Amino acid sequence: MNAIDIFKMDKSVLSVISLSDESDEKAYWHSKTPHERLEAVELMRQINYGYDPTTTRLQRVLEIVQLTST
Repeated sequence: MNAIDIFKMDKSVLSVISLSDESDEKAYWHSKTPHERLEAVELMRQINYGYDPTTTRLQRVLEIVQLTST
């Protein structure tokens, strides 16, 4: 189970407001530690771009070159 499966949206507390209304979102994120903010950004990155643990590593390419004598 990955982080995306753990953090599901609770639709029972969802509210729709006007864009002109004041938001407490800025105060909410300022109350979080930098570590918690980075975790949230990483979770959003995984949601937007997908997360596949088999492709998280960099691809390594091995090339064998014959040494020529000069």
